[in-house]
Amino acid sequence: MTYAEIAAALPTQARTDFSGVPFPLLASGKVREIFDLGDALLLVASDRLSAFDVILPAGIPGKGIILTQMSLWWFEQTAGLIQNHLLPDQAGEFARRGLHDRDLQLRSMIVRKLKPLTIECVARGYLIGSGWSSYQKSGQVCGIALPAGLRQAEKLPAPIFTPTTKAPKGEHDTPINDAQGAAAIGADLYAQVKALSLQLYQLGHDRAKGAGMILADTKFEFGTDAAGKLFLIDEVLTPDSSRYWPADEYRTDCSPPSYDKQFVRDHLLAIQWNQQPPAPSLPADVIRRTQEKYLAALRNLLG
Repeated sequence: MTYAEIAAALPTQARTDFSGVPFPLLASGKVREIFDLGDALLLVASDRLSAFDVILPAGIPGKGIILTQMSLWWFEQTAGLIQNHLLPDQAGEFARRGLHDRDLQLRSMIVRKLKPLTIECVARGYLIGSGWSSYQKSGQVCGIALPAGLRQAEKLPAPIFTPTTKAPKGEHDTPINDAQGAAAIGADLYAQVKALSLQLYQLGHDRAKGAGMILADTKFEFGTDAAGKLFLIDEVLTPDSSRYWPADEYRTDCSPPSYDKQFVRDHLLAIQWNQQPPAPSLPADVIRRTQEKYLAALRNLLG
């Protein structure tokens, strides 16, 4: 789909309830609902928004559509590096299963049933966020020693792999080092996803650069089939899983303006929310401007 087609299809109200989907609900996450289709899964991206691992009371209208359409675009871009969980012919799969709701189609993917890895694969090219906080304390990020004197938001000498645990809903993910990651999923598989994560990050960084953006960091998820074959799953290189900065506004010694939900995090920090449920409601202006940021990232990539 083109950017104009996607933008025109966005709803005016956030969609968070999918009780009408005629398939068993397997899981409900911070953003996605997962339905069992028998031989496959239906992944539906809602318009819910989470910050600091807490779901906010108001969603961002159309965010799930933006995330899904951007993921579909990136799955095409990354297919040369690794196979992904999408079943071929998504339109045909929707029709075959009687899913004719256009809004639902735009925010959904029909995917293989795979076993997700128990770690989240984070790649960083810039020193920001939790990586910056860790560096200030120890000079390291996930056990990786970095040169002294680096500044906030500075580009790293080379991208680094900084995985985390997958925390239960409502808890925070915990950074782990290479030894812990290898112990969690096996040394060979860990080496494979580490190398792939860094390759995928570099591809994403290069594509984003061509679109006038900097991909500062991102999170990938992988799964395996019954034969142990590795797949890229979930979402990929979206504003929910990645930190994008406008290249023309990039600077160090601060947290640069971004296209992701950092705008919402900054608002919540400014009002001194304690990061515990229940989360406060977002002002209409924050919701509108957040949607604009997601749309801007999509427009930059798709043209």
